[in-house]
Amino acid sequence: MIKTVYVSGPYSKGDVVVNVRNAVMAAEKIAEAGGFPFIPHLSHLWHTIAPHDWEFWLRQDLEWVERCDVFFRMSGESNGAALEEKCARELGKPIYLETDSLERLCQDIRTSS
Repeated sequence: MIKTVYVSGPYSKGDVVVNVRNAVMAAEKIAEAGGFPFIPHLSHLWHTIAPHDWEFWLRQDLEWVERCDVFFRMSGESNGAALEEKCARELGKPIYLETDSLERLCQDIRTSS
């Protein structure tokens, strides 16, 4: 059963605001399908209040990758997302790649509920 979905994708490469918005919009579709998305991009607000180095955020993110049922990787270049995806693969998590698989993920969530 698919419940929790880790939403991975570019954050700092390109426009951070656009990247955060894209992650939230993907997560909204996942939530509408009945899933529970985790959006690491939302740590943006935390970082503006209490900044940490890249390694801190990566440790946080990889811990959440372990706890989610599936991994959704948005398209776009990202060193952090590549490491998150590698971790998900090593853990044997189901992985949905690229934006066009978002509909398939949502359908799988609906049918697994």
